[in-house]
Parts: sequence; C-alpha cells; structure tokens
Amino acid sequence: MRNALAIGRIFGIEVQLDYSWFIIFVLVAWSLAVGYFPQGYPDWPVALYWGLGLATSLLFFGSVLAHELAHSLVARRSGTPVRNIRLFIFGGVAQITEEPKSARDEFRFTIAGPLTSLAIGLCFGAIWWATRRQNSPVTALAQWLSFVNFMLAGFNMIPGFPLDGGRVFRSIVWAITKDLRRATQLAAMIGRTVAFLFILAGVLLVFRGYLINGLWLAFIGWFLENAANQSWRQFTLQELLQGHTVSEVLTTDWPQVSPDLPLDRLVEEHVLTSLRRCLPVIEDGRLKGVITVHNLREVPRADWSRTPVAQVMIPFDRVRTIAPEAELLTALQLMTREDINQLPVVTDQSLVGMLARDKILAFIRTRAELGL
Repeated sequence: MRNALAIGRIFGIEVQLDYSWFIIFVLVAWSLAVGYFPQGYPDWPVALYWGLGLATSLLFFGSVLAHELAHSLVARRSGTPVRNIRLFIFGGVAQITEEPKSARDEFRFTIAGPLTSLAIGLCFGAIWWATRRQNSPVTALAQWLSFVNFMLAGFNMIPGFPLDGGRVFRSIVWAITKDLRRATQLAAMIGRTVAFLFILAGVLLVFRGYLINGLWLAFIGWFLENAANQSWRQFTLQELLQGHTVSEVLTTDWPQVSPDLPLDRLVEEHVLTSLRRCLPVIEDGRLKGVITVHNLREVPRADWSRTPVAQVMIPFDRVRTIAPEAELLTALQLMTREDINQLPVVTDQSLVGMLARDKILAFIRTRAELGL
C-alpha cells in the first residue's frame, strides 16, 4: 500500500487516506475559516471560524466517504469485489477490482453514490431550514454542507467515464447493445472529451484573470483525461488476460537455494549467474521462504560468509504466494498492489514455479501484437 495510510475498516472494507488528502483537507478548512465563514458571519471570534472550518471539512470528507461506501456496499452485494476506499485530493474512489457482471449491476452500484450525496444534502438542507433564523454555527455548517453535497452529486453525474455519470452512461449503452467493450470504448471517448472541455475552460479562465480557478479546473480536466485513459487500458488488460491462468506463464527453471547456504555463495553461485533478484528457499521439497537482493543489502558484506540464508530470508508465513490455477489478472493485481515483481507459485507449500511480472507483460504484449 503505497502513498496511503490505512485508518480502519467499515463493514469490512478498508479505508485509506492518500497523502494528498491531507493537503486538500487543510485547504478546505483554511478557505472556510478565512473566507466563507467570516464573510457570512463577520461577528464571530477567529477561534470559532477555525474550529468550524475544521469540523466542516471533516464532515465534508465524511460525506465523500459515505458516497464511496454506498458504491462499495451495493457492488459487494451484487458479487463485485471491492478492494478498498481511498480518499485523496479529488475526493474519493472505491477500488472495485472487477468489471460488473451485468449492466443492471453497474447501474445500481453506480447510482447509489450520487443518491447518497443527494440524501446527505437534503438532510443538511433540512437542518439549515430548521435553524435558518438563528445566527448559529450549526446553521452555517449545514448550509455549506448541503450545497457542497448537491454539487458533489451533480459533478459526479457528468457523463465522463470513469465518473459516476460516465458509468451510468456505459451501463445504459451496455444494456442496449449487449456489448461491454463497445460501451466502454464510447464512455471512455466521451470521458476524454469532457476532460478536454474542462482543460479548455480552465485555460480560458486563466486568460480572463482567474488564475487559481482556471488552473484548478484545468488540473481536474487533466486528472479526468488520465482516469479515462487508465480505465480503458484496464478494461483492455482484463480482456487480454481473461481466461488465462498463472500456470501458462510461470517459470519452472528458477534457481532454488538451501536455507543453510552462506550469503557469499548465494551471490556468487545464484544471484550473479541468474541475475534473479528474488530466490525461493527450499528445504526437503518445501518452500521455507524467499530471499531478495534487498535482504542481502541489509547485511554487511563482511558478514556474508558467516550468515546463512535462513537468517535473513523472508519466512513462508510472510511471503505472498499464488496457486497455479489462479487467474493471471488476479496475480498481476496482487503484484501491483504489493509492489512486488515475483510471486512463488505454490501448491500445499510445494514450489511449482515462479511468476515474474516481466513474463506477464511479455505475454500481454505478444497477445496484443497478434491481435488476440
């Protein structure tokens, strides 16, 4: 888990804070404390502005979390796995790891997010209406949160894939054409068009003197364009790997080492000759762990001759492994998520082979070049 901090689980779904989230959280709180609240309520003390700004910013991101949680719970209920929810500088995203099983499923779990934001907006709107005659912090907080949740629902329904509106559009096209690939390609194309319109609008605002607003709008457009491209690439990747298993790509002639082997001999006899950066450690036909170049670098070179592999290896219970019958896409997702380049392929702790990321990429590239 890179560039993110896990803060807990809700209904079994891990919630992460991307490090960029802290930037936007402070910026939202600051803009509320020094701009929005002082302009609307000029007689309040400065400490109240800051306390209210922090509380409102926290509740805003709580609303974003509720939006993504609605996506996740409905998706999981329909049988679509959800890896986690990540809050970041542009809001939040539910990491749904597979394509939905039907257009109906996609429509249902996609629309759940904007509907949740609308419901939250209505709740805060009701609080504002009930307290509108009072000059109270609750009134100010509820008014802003009501407005911003309506904006959140509206922005997400822009028909630009992979925004919620783009996914709703894809589900409708999918339902009509019965062709997920065609629907995805059309939704991604519209998503890129929407992104370029955002960038163009941002540039025009910059030339009209609205530098910050223009740059922010262009930045959002850039993000949406990248997201649309990435979503299309991910879809085509899933197509290329669909139906293929780890057993088709694994390598069986990978060097294996004994746990008693000194590190200096490991380097001379295996690492330098095979150029492998990760080696399985085998004893009595069983996988005991793996040793990597990173593990070697943790030991002073002068100690290599008297340090056995078993002393510095990663033990089996901490090693990420995969079965030979596992989906190749699952393996690639695991390697990407854990930032690893090799996976031991194991059956009942017996090593079947090793799976390398470069072999998967070569497999993908070859199939793409052959038009398969």
